[in-house]
Amino acid sequence: METILEQIAARAAGGVAVTTENRIAARNAIADTLACMVAGQGDMAVLAARSALLRAGHDGASTLVGGGSADPAQAAMINGIAAHALDFDDNFGPGMSHASAVLVPALLALGELLNVSGAVLIDTYLTGLEAQALVGSGVRPEHYAAGWHATSTVGAIGTAAGCAALLGLDHAGVVQAMSLAVSSAAGMKGQFGTPAKPFHAGMAARNAVEAALLARSGLYGRADILERAQGFGALMGGGAAAAWTMPEATTPHVIETDGLMPKIHPCCGSTHNSVDMIVALRGEHGFAADDVDGITLTVGRANFRNLAYPEPLTAMEGRFSMQYCVALALFEDELSLADFTDAAVMRPHLRALFSKITMDIMPPEQEQGSTRPPHQARVQLKDGRVLTASLAHARGTLMDPLSEDARRFKLRDCFAAAGLPFDAAMQATLDDIDGLGSLKPLAKLVARKPGRSEAA
Repeated sequence: METILEQIAARAAGGVAVTTENRIAARNAIADTLACMVAGQGDMAVLAARSALLRAGHDGASTLVGGGSADPAQAAMINGIAAHALDFDDNFGPGMSHASAVLVPALLALGELLNVSGAVLIDTYLTGLEAQALVGSGVRPEHYAAGWHATSTVGAIGTAAGCAALLGLDHAGVVQAMSLAVSSAAGMKGQFGTPAKPFHAGMAARNAVEAALLARSGLYGRADILERAQGFGALMGGGAAAAWTMPEATTPHVIETDGLMPKIHPCCGSTHNSVDMIVALRGEHGFAADDVDGITLTVGRANFRNLAYPEPLTAMEGRFSMQYCVALALFEDELSLADFTDAAVMRPHLRALFSKITMDIMPPEQEQGSTRPPHQARVQLKDGRVLTASLAHARGTLMDPLSEDARRFKLRDCFAAAGLPFDAAMQATLDDIDGLGSLKPLAKLVARKPGRSEAA
């Protein structure tokens, strides 16, 4: 009987049909992640990693965001930290992960080493994304609810499949890359609100690259490490019995059935339903922040635990504060990168609202009855009106996708946040990833930094 990893490898690495529309969705996800990487290049977590890991005069095959180069594992880590530093990168429900912040840096780093084409980058992105979904399916939601940061656990294992496919490993090699990545899967959600959170994404990207390279050199682990005693499911399933069920052969790729959620707000995805509900209620009923007597948001238990900062003191804490993000939503239709600085979170007019915003956990039976139970908002106005809303899918999901204009605006906004122009030629490069003969144009795009010409 095939093990779970063997079944995942068989489906993810060539066993699921990929359509033109799937490839376009993957292209858009890669572009979104590269832009987030550029925007995050100056974050202190990225600068700390560069300072700690890079030796003066040392170069490698893989480009670093903001310039320079390193070996593929180091580049994957630093670029992965940058991709996730501002929490503006996409969410992925099936893995309960930030899938692309791990996949794109890892595949870009290895892809440069091997001089692969843009089409191969998309191929292996889709392999890794499907693998993340399948790995996560057996332990969701309890793995995440228990406190594991699935971006750095599920993300590393699934991304190892993409990296192994990029290296040209056979079915057994893909299995062994994932098995080795299981042994490096780590990261606790208790670190949310600190620079350790984006480090998790970088760590997972590095671990995936190294697992694939080690598998290519013959290192191996157990093929049944997901389901066996003392394996991933038993130890990291959150106390619930892990259970993997593979999709039917005719089931479309996960990018089509579930999709990704590119963010329009640069903060924890656990706030997005609430932010979108408050914006919608404000637009429909015309109230202002001064009209509000109190707001109650009802969310899932994992979302509640993610948002541990009712009175944030730093930009990173603000990204994980329901009070701060909902206070912003009383003034703005879309939260911006400029809202998440240490100075911004201390603005008095926002902090004055924190005591009016409370968060509750939805009843267990409601959460257990649905894979995406709707979050709820209740707004009590000073004039006596009570406004309510319910939302299961935030903006950006397949249920409410971003417009093409919104997607392109985000790319420009990310480059502007890094002090860089974004012109039509750069957009054309990102629109033609599938047609690129090599990854050099993408590497050149992310290597730019303020104050340096493109030719430098």
